[in-house]
Amino acid sequence: MAIVTLLTDSGEIDHYVAAIKAKILGVNPGLNIIDISHKIMPCDIAHGAFVLKSVFRDFPKGTVHLVGVDATGGRGEQPIAIQLEDHFFVGTDNGLLGLISDKSHQLGVSLNSIIPVQTTFPEKDILAPAAARIASGVAITTLGKPLTVFKRMLNRQVKATRRIIAGHVMKVDNYGNLITNIGKQDFDILSKDKNFSIQFGGEKSRRIHTEYHQVEQGECFVLFNSLGLLEIGINKGNGSELLGLQYDSPVNITFEN
Repeated sequence: MAIVTLLTDSGEIDHYVAAIKAKILGVNPGLNIIDISHKIMPCDIAHGAFVLKSVFRDFPKGTVHLVGVDATGGRGEQPIAIQLEDHFFVGTDNGLLGLISDKSHQLGVSLNSIIPVQTTFPEKDILAPAAARIASGVAITTLGKPLTVFKRMLNRQVKATRRIIAGHVMKVDNYGNLITNIGKQDFDILSKDKNFSIQFGGEKSRRIHTEYHQVEQGECFVLFNSLGLLEIGINKGNGSELLGLQYDSPVNITFEN
């Protein structure tokens, strides 16, 4: 059964998500609709990109991902559909899709370019029908005029030398844990045969844990999570509140020779 995922900033108290799903099922009632999240902060491109990047590869290749974050976009930001890493994405060309992968897209079209539709609800009126048709086997190239490039923005980059890895908090999750952009691969290479210290806010750690419960409740843990990213938090507590850290807070690892 073909899969369509939904990622939106629509929340869960209004009719918007149900209307999007109804439109998809109106095209093909046999499609399997999976919710990724509808609690992305309104128009938060970075948040939406992080969530989508973290999970889209876990779905089977050929999955269609409808991205309704800041769907109305800004001036000149049009609805698009792309094939990327053998997945399909429909969304607004607002930069979000350019943050989820460093690879080049395989195909792309500008939706709403053949018979334009005027709407204040593009997720329902443009993106949903396109996603449903792609998931039903319609060729993406028939849905709009060819798209050669789409908007790309740069993520915050880690700075790494033999002496230091300088990163930042990219996401505060629902538990208050702080997920950074420091990857395990870089750490493993630079930390070989060296002592290290991890500085975050007013705290410092010289240990990497492998499980959350390796520290007592209320104590701070530092580990590499399932995404291979350095994560900091408080066991059974809210790390962001208790450590005074938030999105973009600096996290540095210093190596000693």
